[in-house]
Amino acid sequence: MLNSPGSIEKLIWIMSQLRDPVKGCPWDLKQSYETIVPYTLEEAFEVAEAIESNDYDELEKELGDLLFQVVFYARLGEEEQKFNFSDIVSAICEKLIRRHPHVFANSVGLSEQEIKANWENEKAKERVQKNNQTSVLDDIPKALPALSQAAKIQKRCSHVGFDWDNIEDVLAKVKEEVLEVEEELLAQNINNALVAEEIGDLLFAVVNLARHAKQDPEQLLRQASRKFTKRFNYIEQYHFDNNLDIKQSTLLQLEHLWLQAKNITI
Repeated sequence: MLNSPGSIEKLIWIMSQLRDPVKGCPWDLKQSYETIVPYTLEEAFEVAEAIESNDYDELEKELGDLLFQVVFYARLGEEEQKFNFSDIVSAICEKLIRRHPHVFANSVGLSEQEIKANWENEKAKERVQKNNQTSVLDDIPKALPALSQAAKIQKRCSHVGFDWDNIEDVLAKVKEEVLEVEEELLAQNINNALVAEEIGDLLFAVVNLARHAKQDPEQLLRQASRKFTKRFNYIEQYHFDNNLDIKQSTLLQLEHLWLQAKNITI
C-alpha cells in the first residue's frame, strides 16, 4: 500500500498507520474530535484563500489537507465504533439525492425559486427528525464566523416569510441603524453598551443588505480586507523604498499615497 498510487483507500490506510497504538505518530494519537476542529477551520479558510487568489496549484494542495481532516474524523469514529468513512459517504449521497428531486426524481421543470424552496423544506424536515426542533434557528452552528451566522439566521427566517419584500426596505433599515449609531456616539453622556448594541444592529442590517443583493457577506468582507491590505502595503513600500518612517508622515501625506494605491493597484 505504501508504494501504491494515491487513492482514497491509500489515504485511509495512511490515517490508520498514523493512529496505530504501537507505531503511530504521537501527535496524531493524542488528538480528538475537539482538538482537530481548529485545524479543520484553518484548512477551510486556506481553501477559500486559494480560490480568492486564483492559485489553483495551491488549491489542489489545500483541498487535500481539507480531505485529510474528514478522513481524520472518520478514523476517530471508526475507533469508537460510531461511524466510518463509508458511512460518511453513504450519508451525503443519500442526502444529496433526496434534496435534488429535480435531478434524481420526476420533479422536472422546477424554477430556481422552487428548487431553493424544496431544498429548505427538506432541510427543515431533517432538523425536526433529528432533534424534534421547534425553531428554524435551532441548529445553526455557533462556531460559524459572525457574518456567516447572521446571514444563515436571516435566510432561515426568510424561508418562513419573515423578511423584507424588497431591497429598498433593507436599505432604509441600514440608514435607520446608521442614524441610531450616530445618535449614541454623539450623545452628551455616551453609553458604551448602547453604542456596542447599535453598531451590532448596523452590522446585522448590512449583512441583510448583502443577502438581498445575493452576495456572501463573509466573502465580501474578506475581499475588502484583502483590497485594503494591498493598498496599505503600497504605502508601506513607498516609505521603505524612500527610507522614511511611516509614523512620521502626516495623515494628508498618507491619504495622498492611498489615492495613488487606488489608481495603481486596484
